Amino acid sequence: MFANFTFENPEFFWLFLLLPLAIAWYFWKKNKQTAELRISSTKGFKVKSGLLPKLRPVLFVLRLLSLALIITAMARPRTVDVSTKTSSTKGIDIVMAIDVSASMLARDLQPNRLDALKGVAEEFIKDRPGDRIGLVVYAGESFTKTPITSDKSIVLDALNDIEYNNILENGTAIGSGLATAVNRLKDSEAESKVIILLTDGVNNSGFIDPNTASELAVEFGIKVYTIGVGSNGTALSPVAILPNGRFQFGNIQVEIDEALLKEIAASTGGKYFRATNNEKLESIYEEIDSLEKTEIEEFKYYNYDEKFRPLVLLAGGLLLLEILLRLTIFRSFI
Repeated sequence: MFANFTFENPEFFWLFLLLPLAIAWYFWKKNKQTAELRISSTKGFKVKSGLLPKLRPVLFVLRLLSLALIITAMARPRTVDVSTKTSSTKGIDIVMAIDVSASMLARDLQPNRLDALKGVAEEFIKDRPGDRIGLVVYAGESFTKTPITSDKSIVLDALNDIEYNNILENGTAIGSGLATAVNRLKDSEAESKVIILLTDGVNNSGFIDPNTASELAVEFGIKVYTIGVGSNGTALSPVAILPNGRFQFGNIQVEIDEALLKEIAASTGGKYFRATNNEKLESIYEEIDSLEKTEIEEFKYYNYDEKFRPLVLLAGGLLLLEILLRLTIFRSFI
């Protein structure tokens, strides 16, 4: 109710400190407000206790209320209606190329690399309301999961649906994944085009050389951030499929072609990151989020509605009522 209610000059509220002084002064002078008659005896007078003398303090209350209203009016109460207009001056189109090979089920990140990535990527997408985002998944081959779109609900649903399956040929086709992402962005008219390429292995599949794909990214003005996922040393990873269809896990050496990922990032003007745990992966996406910001111009329009006038009129009315009562009903009584 009072969310848009403000005071332009709140310093005048200090004047409320005068009210306790006025009350103290009133009680100190209370017995001297009416005329006194000194006589030797009051036996000849029959004193009647009427209602009117008891109501006389109403005059002081009216004056006190008038003073409080005037102080509040001096503080200039008003309501403000704020309307906002925003316009994006620099849009960013982003494609997230995600490795979905079996090794992404390794448990050096919790609960595994793929699920850890999905949780962090979900927050990243939610924090980019002004950008268009698409998804590309790859293993031994690649395909577009979601073309670039501004509808974040579609992207988030597609992200949650990503899981390892047997549809894609097993392996890690970094070149194919990057080329598919470039294909999604090559016709984009956005001022900034970005690919976030994530993998946990080396390029061992596909028909497109990663260097050729990075050259295409440079040609179309696309910046590539590369992320290598996996702890240093060994990780508990799938090594075989049991008869019941479940994976058998074993400790195998983590191999990430960091030299290739660094070369791709450097040639396209991006940056290479290494995520060895959940916290590092989260900080990487936060850093990318800070590096790639959409510039938004915001205009705010303020409409003020002054509320002091009714307070002044009410204060004047109370003062006038106090004067009228003092000159009429309370003019003279015992």
